[in-house]
Order: sequence, then C-alpha cells, then structure tokens
Amino acid sequence: MRSNLPTLFKTILFVTISLVFYNCNTDTKEKPIQIEKAPSKESSTPPKYKWQDITLSNEERADALISELTLEEKASQMLDVCPAIERLDIPEYNWWNEALHGVARNGRATVFPQAIAFGATFDENLIQRVGNAISDEARAKYNEAIKIGNRSRYAGLTFWSPNVNIFRDPRWGRGQETYGEDPFLTSRIGVSFVKGLQGDHPKYMKAAACAKHYAVHSGPEELRHEFDAVVSKKDLFETYLPAFKALVQEAKVEGVMGAYNRTNGEPCSGSPYLLQDILRKDWGFNGYIVSDCWAIADFHTYHKVTNTPEESTALALKSGTNINCGNVYSNIKSTLNQGLITEELLNQRLKENLLTRFKLGLFDPIGSNLYDTIKADVIDSDKHRKIALETAQKSIVLLKNKNNVLPIKKDIRTAYIVGPNASNEEVLLGNYYGVTSSTQTILDGIVGKVSPGTSINYKSGVLPFRDNVNPIDWSTGEAKKADVCIAVMGISALLEGEEGEALASSEKGDRTSLKLPQNQIDYIKKLKKDSDNPLILVLTGGSPIAIPEIHDLADAILFVWYPGEEGGNAVADVLFGDVVPSGKLPITFPKSVDQLPPYENYDMKGRTYKYMIQEPLYPFGFGLSYTQFQYKNLAIDDQFNVSAQISNTGNIEAEEVVQLYISSPLAGKGDPIYDLKSFKREKLKPGETKNITFKLNKDNFNQFDENGKEILRDGNYTIYVGGTLPSQRSQDLGATPVITKEINIKK
Repeated sequence: MRSNLPTLFKTILFVTISLVFYNCNTDTKEKPIQIEKAPSKESSTPPKYKWQDITLSNEERADALISELTLEEKASQMLDVCPAIERLDIPEYNWWNEALHGVARNGRATVFPQAIAFGATFDENLIQRVGNAISDEARAKYNEAIKIGNRSRYAGLTFWSPNVNIFRDPRWGRGQETYGEDPFLTSRIGVSFVKGLQGDHPKYMKAAACAKHYAVHSGPEELRHEFDAVVSKKDLFETYLPAFKALVQEAKVEGVMGAYNRTNGEPCSGSPYLLQDILRKDWGFNGYIVSDCWAIADFHTYHKVTNTPEESTALALKSGTNINCGNVYSNIKSTLNQGLITEELLNQRLKENLLTRFKLGLFDPIGSNLYDTIKADVIDSDKHRKIALETAQKSIVLLKNKNNVLPIKKDIRTAYIVGPNASNEEVLLGNYYGVTSSTQTILDGIVGKVSPGTSINYKSGVLPFRDNVNPIDWSTGEAKKADVCIAVMGISALLEGEEGEALASSEKGDRTSLKLPQNQIDYIKKLKKDSDNPLILVLTGGSPIAIPEIHDLADAILFVWYPGEEGGNAVADVLFGDVVPSGKLPITFPKSVDQLPPYENYDMKGRTYKYMIQEPLYPFGFGLSYTQFQYKNLAIDDQFNVSAQISNTGNIEAEEVVQLYISSPLAGKGDPIYDLKSFKREKLKPGETKNITFKLNKDNFNQFDENGKEILRDGNYTIYVGGTLPSQRSQDLGATPVITKEINIKK
C-alpha cells in the first residue's frame, strides 16, 4: 500500500484542482451545476493496469492499453459498437449518439429548436449556452445509464453533431439540420455550439462533438450513397470547407464524420486528400474520424472504387478513418492477412480513437471525473427550458407586418385559430430530436396568452399536405367573422428530412417543390376572400417555403421553423408583443425552384445570396421588427476597425442583428456579390443610439482564386452595415436601408 501513496496523493490533488477549475470557469451569467465533491473510495484503489493510472498522460495510457490487446480485441474496438473486454475490465461502449438540438433518441431531454433556428438567432453566446445545457444533460443521462447497465446506442458521450454542411440548395431535406447557407455564419454558430458541448476543462471533455458530414454534402438524399460531388477548388475552399476548418482550429472539435458521397472522385471516408492532406496536415486535427453509417460498405457496393470489403477496409484505414459505423471493419483480420494493411497502421488508428475515450474519462474510476456527479435533475430543467424558450423567441422571423397589425392585443374580442400545425406537436420537433413530457404547441401558447374574456376557437380546417375528400367547410366562414384569424400552416419532418425519415416525401426526404402544399394555399385564399379582417400567417418548416401568391394576401407573416418544446409559448410571445421579433433568415427564400440551378450541380454559380442574381422572395439576413432602426456614420480606420451608429427610432425596446458585408473589386465577376464578414446582436431602448465597432483585419478582405488559394485583390472594396442583406428586395419588404462605405486596399 505504501508504494501507491504518491499515486493516491496525485489523484486526490487532481480531483480537487479539477473541481476548483470547473467552478472558477463556469459562465458567470449562469448558475453553475452543483457538482459534489468526488468520492475518494474508488479512486483510492490502486490501478490494476498501467493504462488505468489517471496520473499518466492520455498518450501513455493509450499506448499501455494497446500493448495489452490481442489482434482480435484491437479490431473489435474499431467499430461503432465496441464490445466489452472482460479480462481487462474494459466496458462495452457505443460511439453512436446524437445531439443536434438536444440529446436525441434517448428518452427525456430538453428539445431545443431545430438547428436551422440556431442560425436564425445570429447569437453566438446563446448557442454556446445551448451547447452547455445539452452537455450537462448528456452527462447526467450517461451517469444514470451506467448505473442501470445501459451502454446501448444513444447512451454514450460521443455525439455526432453538429451538421455544418452548407445549405446550398433549399430542396435538400436535411438542410434543417444546418445553420444555413453562409460559411461564416455556420462557422460562428458551429464553433459556439461545439465549445458549449465539449466544455473547457483542461483534462476532461464533458461530451465529444463531431463535425459532419465532411465534406461537400448536401443532397440529393436519394443518391447520397453513390453520388460524386464535383466542385472547383474555389468553391471547395470558399464555401464547403470554412466551417469545418473553424470547428477544428477554433473549437478543437473532437470528431469529424466522413460523408457518404464521393468528392471529386474520392469517397469522403476514404479520401487521403480530405482526411490527411487537409484535415490532419493543413488544419492540425488530432481527434477521431468516423464514417457515416455504412458509408465504407458503399465503397465497393455503390461507388465501385474497391472490389471487396477488405479493400474498402484498407482504403478507409489508410486514409484515416478510425471508427467504422457499420460492420465492414469486422474484416480487419482478413485485411491484415491479405497484406493490405499493417498492424502498425491498425495501432495508430486505434490509438487515435482511444484518446477520445480517455479524454471523456470513460476508463477512469467513477469519481475521478468531475462530471460524474452531475445529477438527473438538470434534464429538461426549468433553467434549460428557459434557454429553449429564448432560442425559439430569437429565431422567429417576421416577414411581413402590414399596417403594424402585429402585435395583437391580448384582450382582443374574438380570435379564430386554423391550420393543421396549430395543435401539431410534430412541427415542434424537426428531426434528430429528444422527447419531453411537456411540449407547448402553438395553439397552447396562443390560448394561454389571451384574456380569459376573449372568445377563441380552433379548427384544423385542412389536412397538412393533401386535399380533403369532399370536405364540409365550416371554418373559413367562422374565421372571417373573428377580429383576427391566425392560420398556422407550413410543413413538417414528414415532408422533409433524411432518407427514410420523411415518410410523406416522394423524394426520400428532399423536396421537388418549394411551394406551400397546394391545399393550404387554396385554403388561405378562401380565408381571405371577401374579408377585410386581419389574417396572420404562421409558417413552420426547416427550409424555405415559396409563398409569392400568399405574401400579398396575409396581413402579417411569421416564420417559426421547428421551434422546440417551448415553441408554442415563443410564438405566442411574439404574436402578442411580449417579445419583439429579432430573428433573421439564415438562408435565401427563392420565389420558386425555377430560380435554382440543377440540384445535382454543386457549382455555386447562381446559388445562395453570394451568387444569386435573380430577385428572391425573401433575402438572406432579412427579418422585420416591431420598432424601427436607423444606421449612420459608417467609418473605417487604418487598422480596419469599422464603426457605425445605430438608433432605435421607435417606441419599443428591441434587439437588432447588425450585419456587416463586403464586396470585392470583382464582386459578381467571380467573387461573391456580397460576403458576410461579421454580425452583432444589440439591444436598444426606445430613442437610444449606440456606437458599434467591428474589429476586422486585412485578411477579412481576402478572396479565393480558382486554385482555392486566399488572395487579396487591389482596388475598391465596399463595406455595408445594416440589419439585412444590402439588396433592393430587402428595402421593398420594409427593411431599414443599409449604409455603405468604400475603401481602397492594396496588397
């Protein structure tokens, strides 16, 4: 026992320091999770194996563990389902877990708004708090799961989130999982989410995030297992890779998932160029790489770049894929016997994934890790529900408000609610969601907000996405008599989502049309016919919905995404004025698919606000308020600090998302027409004026050439500052004019 005293002393000292560090580094704006002093009984037991010694470095421990394993045992730890190795006291571990907008597919958890709504908030601090809340719940659920021996799928701490693909085409069903179409916005929201999820402890990660799907992946869903996404070097480095690079270099994301598709001929989970040259060598990534599920089988089954499972195994391992989600790596032993790989390579890939498990504390005695004592009472707690509510509130986008019909007075005499999504819990969830016992539908929120004296009625009126058969229609006539009609329309994850998830989609999750379902269009037209009473349209969805014929009919339009468990309360808060809408569109809303390039073409020409020449229905960055803002006095100094004044000229306190764009000397002639470079959320009281500063540097003006290299162009750059994209369409829709300034820059 005496010889173990130094180890015991170091263990106790480390745990004590860890607790102090955690409490000192918790966001002071949030009440820290109460973590009890770690028990010392289990940690006082001398380690049976060298790799169990928590005073050693993770590198030393991983090497020691690998030295104990047989070949068969090494191979078993390369799959997403890692069996227990009982002779070494190694428990079973399942790598597959999801946390897109809350701990998903694993029982009770806070259901935050869908990820696309995170982008609509333009709020980095808020999304870091969301990530932190999710990882608190993740640890609490993991702690409870191991107590009951649950080590199944979705019970671990390696979360395959976030999705930082670029929503380059609004037909993609999984675009709802992303933060939008802009690489910069996606980078900022993604970095914040990962930092919140992984925590900031110097030794232990609270949970491991994973950036997916690397790379150049955004549909078509039907072809993803065989598709080759062909892109130029310019588009690759300007559009498709910046968010992944930011997550690796700024957020130190622990995992990266290879996509199903090929990129420029190479399968993404078997691409030396993507996984070694760019990811590990150029960006310095040192985490683990996992294939999308069954993607390695696609090498020989669909992509036809290999002939056998063993060849696919060899290609993936040599390229850098550490974990095979699927079963192809069960052929590792035969791959070795055929001389396609070496055991030295296997050891290297195994070590890279074992390091993640050590960082999470999965091989340490319970009590060594300060996160081991996070309790179940954090799960769907009041604190986390408030964050979910705030996120939903800040994501709601006001698209129209004719004659300031919104906000509605709470003591309105009569109100009539119609629409298939008003009482539908499905539209709160999106996809990759958890479950909760207390969701608030939009109907719930509205009914809970109005005066008890208000006469309020509800009828669905129409089915979600198909015509009624010879319907008897009472609702439209009744709705026209009410002082206000609120129509809750839109789509749900039944119509858009991942291959196999969107049950009502004819395109395996994608959308062939961006229109609102025709039966809903016809119903809205009927509601407004021969009626002058206000019609408020509330739209749910995870992607753009083209409503050019409805825009002129509705008096006000709110786009609310899939707003999570508190979505109904958030929508009601905005409708009745308790919250001023401040969300901005993270993706362009076209007028129809006729404005889009072919879906399978990954060239960025004509896509997103950066390269789209045609006038959209609603521009990127657009969103109205209940007050008015004014911008003036834009200036830039020699250090590239951009300053401006913003004033709230209305009579309501509100938040505004101030956006900064630039245009290069070759804007629209090879370079983006506009390029988002920074944004800030500012709260202003009525009549208040603030001076705001954006600290740019010369590199912010760099552009990408045809070889994917960053270059600085000589000439005049234009800087734009305002509350939306600097387009004529934004002003036509009622946005505050953007202010501009030119600056001449030389290399």
